[in-house]
Amino acid sequence: MHDNAFNLAMLILRLGLGAVFLAHGIKHALGREKTTKWFAWLGFKQAPLQWFMSTATEIGAGALLILGLVNSLAAAAVVGIMAVAFWTVHKPAGFFITAFMKEGIDVEGWEYVFSLAFAATALAIAGPGDWSLDYQIGIDHTLDAWIGVFFVAGAVALSALQLATFWRPGEKAGTNGE
Repeated sequence: MHDNAFNLAMLILRLGLGAVFLAHGIKHALGREKTTKWFAWLGFKQAPLQWFMSTATEIGAGALLILGLVNSLAAAAVVGIMAVAFWTVHKPAGFFITAFMKEGIDVEGWEYVFSLAFAATALAIAGPGDWSLDYQIGIDHTLDAWIGVFFVAGAVALSALQLATFWRPGEKAGTNGE
């Protein structure tokens, strides 16, 4: 259906985003205690649950993007993760990724999470291309275009719900006697 240049571009985009998120998820899985403490430090209640959901989402979205399976849902999951990362970690540092020290840890600007989120949004809308499992099972055009936009909007809404439910930045672990 698509020309080979489009299929190659979507494959490269899926593989790149998928590899980044799969690697992040594996890093978080291997560093469970450290990542859980980091979530608590950020002010997340139920830090072990945050660790599990973040890790599972990153690994799942990464693997699904690499395979090109339920592409728009996987890409929307990336947007959701990046929305939470933007709001909780990167927003205070400004746009540029150049790190500076804040309370003893490196804080980086939001240009990186912005770029990943917008690439994932484009992928959710454009679809995975013909070189994907979605194409092989015939759902590639079922989940892209406006459905992809809907999935991305839903992921942002779920991220806002997660923040409203679990994030209490004024109650960071270590600052209130924890």
